[in-house]
Amino acid sequence: MSATDYPLLPSPAPFAERDNDPLTETTVSETMLVDTPYIKAVEEKVSLPGGGHSSRFCIRHSGAAGMIALDEDGTILLERQWRHPMKRSFWELPAGKLDPNESEDVCATRELIEECGVKAERWTRLGELHNAIGYSNERLVIYLAEGLTACEQQLDEGEHLEVYRVDWREALEMCHDGRITDVKTIVGLFWLERYLAERN
Repeated sequence: MSATDYPLLPSPAPFAERDNDPLTETTVSETMLVDTPYIKAVEEKVSLPGGGHSSRFCIRHSGAAGMIALDEDGTILLERQWRHPMKRSFWELPAGKLDPNESEDVCATRELIEECGVKAERWTRLGELHNAIGYSNERLVIYLAEGLTACEQQLDEGEHLEVYRVDWREALEMCHDGRITDVKTIVGLFWLERYLAERN
């Protein structure tokens, strides 16, 4: 057995989704385990492609938007936030959860104002990511925000964070050496690097 025994994908490689996918698992029943405005935890009984059955536990999330606020001097905004599941603080791009029936671009505009006290004139969609596909349907869209002006910060009640400016190249280096481990921040900064290289 060698790596050459596997089929070689063409270039460009196709998307993974397929019509009539032979890997499809079909939900037979589901039980709501946790139901909150923020997340829902569900146990689904599924039939497997080979004819068997199994259980799948899923966290359902309404989605989110992340923002790279890039100023004319080459600095971006990073937040330092406490993340209780990990029991420590992390460096992150500003981001926030979508409100009901809210689009990602509207969420990005709102969250940049609320968390950082910054408005942007120009918005560019850099891409979308699914950051926990093994147990969650969360989808997060990353935007580049430019033409920045200051406004009043509007943190939610009980929300505590610190906002800093950092050169975007230094932030990228922080991803390489482990100072930044948050997935949306790492992915967003690599997208930013490619976007700026292609634009310049």
